[in-house]
Amino acid sequence: MAQPRKYSKSVGDIIKIKSDFFEKNEDMLKLSAHQADALLMQPKRTKCKICHGVIGKAAGQEELYHSQRMSYYECPVCGHVNSEYEDNEDFASRVYIADDYLANYSEDDRKKYETRRDTIYIPKAQFLIDSLAKDGVKKKNIKVLDDGAGSGYFVSALRQLGIEQVDGIEISEPQVQFANTMNGDDILTQVDAPDIASIIETADVNVVTFIGVLEHITNLDDVLEALKKNKKVKYIYFSVPMFSMSCIFEASHQNCYNRHAGGTHTHLFTESSLKYMADSIGFTEYATWKFGSDMMDLYRMICVCLDQNENPRLREVFGKKFLPMIDEMQEIVDRHEEASEIHMIIKRKS
Repeated sequence: MAQPRKYSKSVGDIIKIKSDFFEKNEDMLKLSAHQADALLMQPKRTKCKICHGVIGKAAGQEELYHSQRMSYYECPVCGHVNSEYEDNEDFASRVYIADDYLANYSEDDRKKYETRRDTIYIPKAQFLIDSLAKDGVKKKNIKVLDDGAGSGYFVSALRQLGIEQVDGIEISEPQVQFANTMNGDDILTQVDAPDIASIIETADVNVVTFIGVLEHITNLDDVLEALKKNKKVKYIYFSVPMFSMSCIFEASHQNCYNRHAGGTHTHLFTESSLKYMADSIGFTEYATWKFGSDMMDLYRMICVCLDQNENPRLREVFGKKFLPMIDEMQEIVDRHEEASEIHMIIKRKS
């Protein structure tokens, strides 16, 4: 039986960590435009990313909305929101550029790394541990494979909380090196993208995690099939972007960086498409934590627009009035199931 849903999380610390979104709007817009250019070069999407139902102009559909030169269509079968172009291997090779994380490494980087881990990832790791405990799974029996582990924040967070049997896989060699350097241990392994599905299918773990990853996987069908086949995997924990208030804010603020829809987020989940995905591989919702960044996005866009219109003083006044309310406002959005992000643990049905 699914646990009662959990809602909301304070955005105060996140605003500090995501300061570039405020201070470097023009640079971020250029990056987003570069990523959009790469997507616009790809074939038109004719089938839904999740259920493969016919979508878009091929189905005679009107677009759900248009933003940053891109049309989005709602799948009539599962409700998933798809961009009009395919996120294929060519697109991935053009937009996923690895930074040289080790070029200018300093001790200050370790402090920043730990701050980000503790602020963003420790609460997510604790949610997983607490949820499994309610299902009778003890810490010592949790075995995790984290796919698309990035710089190792989530793996590091789990280890900090006492989960010893956890490893991460990541396709970017620089990120793997950075993660291992920051943690003083080989917590991640570099793998090639075509090998990920087979690694998941044969992994000796009971939990597979995808924190901000499923939306980036070009061969999602292969990965889902691998999860379905590996009967040792009892739980899947993922966070994904949702069709939400942030999409509306972005579509109405075209001169502001589109953090949520666009860039490398070429499709967005909905409650119905998540259920369809889980059902298709024999899983069902077990524990959910819904907390979005919609109000932070609205705050950021208003601040950026005030700066663009040369109203710095009014921006100050707005910040003093809006920030004390932001968590309460986001909680309302979350509880109405309209949040920009969802953290969900799904459990194998049998």
